[in-house]
Amino acid sequence: MSPVSYLLQRGTAMLMVPLIITHLAVIIMAVQGGLSAEEILSRTHGSMMWAGFYGLFVFAASIHAGIGMQTILREWTPLGRLASANIGHALIAILWVLGARAIYAVVWA
Repeated sequence: MSPVSYLLQRGTAMLMVPLIITHLAVIIMAVQGGLSAEEILSRTHGSMMWAGFYGLFVFAASIHAGIGMQTILREWTPLGRLASANIGHALIAILWVLGARAIYAVVWA
């Protein structure tokens, strides 16, 4: 793993910790408060704060997962460095697009 990949992997992990804790806390409060999915979506609709929060979450998670998959493929399969890097980068792009679509659906649709 290159030094840049190492720092990105660790940095995104550190960034995701408070995001995950906040995400889980919000889920617990919503469930305990008896909110329905419709009520939750009505509260997130048009909220730039939630779009930014989950945008940062998607950004960090996609990079973290892509680098992790690249490392796993390089260590556990006969794939070379270039092939595993291409698959890792494709995973980053796929996760980013899917995450962006989910954010759009929750905040603007």
